[in-house]
Amino acid sequence: MTQLHEVNLVEVEEFISLRRDIHQHPELAFEEHRTAALVSEKLKSWGYEVHEGIGGTGVVGVLKNGNGEMTIGLRADLDALPINEQTDLEWASKNEGVMHACGHDGHTAMLLAAAKEIADKKEFSGTINLIFQPAEEGGGGALRMMEDGLFKHFPCDAIFAIHNMPGYAVGHFIFRDGPTMSSSDYATIEILGVGGHGGMPHRASDPIVAASSIVMALQTIVSRNVDPQQSAVITVGAFNAGHANNVIPARAKLELSVRALDPQVRIDLEKRIKELVQSQAESFGLTAVVNWKRGYAVLVNSAAETEFARNVAADLFGEAAITCQGPALSGSEDFAFMLEKIPGSYLFIGNGDTPGTCMVHNPAYDFNDGNIAIGATFWSELVKQYLKT
Repeated sequence: MTQLHEVNLVEVEEFISLRRDIHQHPELAFEEHRTAALVSEKLKSWGYEVHEGIGGTGVVGVLKNGNGEMTIGLRADLDALPINEQTDLEWASKNEGVMHACGHDGHTAMLLAAAKEIADKKEFSGTINLIFQPAEEGGGGALRMMEDGLFKHFPCDAIFAIHNMPGYAVGHFIFRDGPTMSSSDYATIEILGVGGHGGMPHRASDPIVAASSIVMALQTIVSRNVDPQQSAVITVGAFNAGHANNVIPARAKLELSVRALDPQVRIDLEKRIKELVQSQAESFGLTAVVNWKRGYAVLVNSAAETEFARNVAADLFGEAAITCQGPALSGSEDFAFMLEKIPGSYLFIGNGDTPGTCMVHNPAYDFNDGNIAIGATFWSELVKQYLKT
């Protein structure tokens, strides 16, 4: 069985420094100008044909070698989160209220390290498209790049992406074919009543009571309207109404996050939520308005490409270093839109499982630099095997 110390890992010292530099200068969705410029400069210096400004601040690096006709796409994300970092790291964010709390700095460094290794060795025949995407964190940067002609100008036979995952050992790979990450939709519900005096509720139509009933009733949808073999989440994350204890307000507002791992369940949830909200409001003599915003799609990994990536990792690092079929996740990812157009796989690499290791989107989070060499080695081998000379 292959052991990690037996693998010739990509040399990454300069990319650890680069990752920390990016971490110190985080940029929000569609504002990744410094990061994109850094990526472009590096790719150009290694001989890539670089295309900038795709989907706003996206970058694509293209490298061709030999006579092969196959094309592979590798994607990393660039943006940070609106979180105030709470670490004492030397490379902590210098931008108040913005930090790389999801590891996109590490994903970018991993792919750049692989890009240099691939360009130096050129052990492939075909075309590589390295996609550095803006605005993954809710901004829909993948769609913006696609609308800007991503796959028209840079066609791919297969596409892959990696995300770090706290809770697994550093360098452990987690694969899953089929539905892997949830869709994410957003609903705003306004319950319209009649305001009045808190001491005379019979002269008003109280939207708080109706909204409270709606919150409780929504919880029955997953338990009673969704197949128990399926997965779904309905979270009421905000409930806003009123300003004084003796005043019944005229309206109440709920904000929902809705997730599913099956496209049909996603459709059914929208239909059932709208029906339930209207009927509940009417039962109190009130009206309700539901504004529905579709977010990210269900992320579905294709079986063949996932098996290919799984085999590459197993051959490199050994069976003990991989989870063949990890659990589905209720988080969302706009790489799902790319996978709707191109077969491919979205996989995970462990970011640490020791006590105190925190989850992504936490102000104490940091990407584990030990993953840069491992991830870059995996990317390089994946390209080499997919685009065999």
